[in-house]
Amino acid sequence: MGHWFDQNIVEPGKLPLLLALAAFVLTFAITRLITRMIRAGKGPFRNITPGGMHIHHVVPGVVLSVVGGFGAVASGRQGVAAGIWAVVFGMGAGLVLDEFALILHLDDVYWTEEGRRSVEVVVLTAALVLLVLGGFSPLGVNELSSDEQQDRLGVILTLIVNFCFVLIALFKGKARLAVVGTLVPFVALIGAVRLARPTSMWARRFYRNRHRARARSVLRAYHHDVRWVGPRRRFEDLIGGAPDRVPLPGRKS
Repeated sequence: MGHWFDQNIVEPGKLPLLLALAAFVLTFAITRLITRMIRAGKGPFRNITPGGMHIHHVVPGVVLSVVGGFGAVASGRQGVAAGIWAVVFGMGAGLVLDEFALILHLDDVYWTEEGRRSVEVVVLTAALVLLVLGGFSPLGVNELSSDEQQDRLGVILTLIVNFCFVLIALFKGKARLAVVGTLVPFVALIGAVRLARPTSMWARRFYRNRHRARARSVLRAYHHDVRWVGPRRRFEDLIGGAPDRVPLPGRKS
């Protein structure tokens, strides 16, 4: 285990990235625990409201991210300083992305359905960083031999083709597959060849007069959402807490 860690993490200079990921996940988990305790009125924690203004934790998160980012750039990839700045950056990123939905909507939607976006982004970010730690490179160009490095045309073509797959998957409304596809080429290919989601830019442009394709797209999206919405919501509730229930008109909450 120690030999594997040295060979795959320490020697390639990935230790700061691993520390940043650990700090990111741990900060997010602790932050969610504290906010859930505040929401339930348990424990010593309370919202920070100097002068009546609620200070969201995205504020210290931005500060830590900026400080940690500049420190990491200045310190390089090796040494104790690189590890410290990586931890600072990971903590800041955890605080910022925990309130990604607030930044996206410019509104305090932390405990609403829209607030689930924060949990999705955090999980996706952690998964992508794990892929990078595992050796995957952006757009799938990974561990090229000396001959392959000399064949620049082949490398460029690989980048262009996979980038096209990523763009097509994105336009088809498959954002998660597109993002993961920047690291794992076959994932982007799957998103590119399958039917687009009915609300995507691709469907509005190419399915406008293709009624059968549009009907199949709607049916497939419906079955996919029915199959996965339940498990996904339970997973997000387990990590980030269930959102507030909005009472129906005329019904008491």
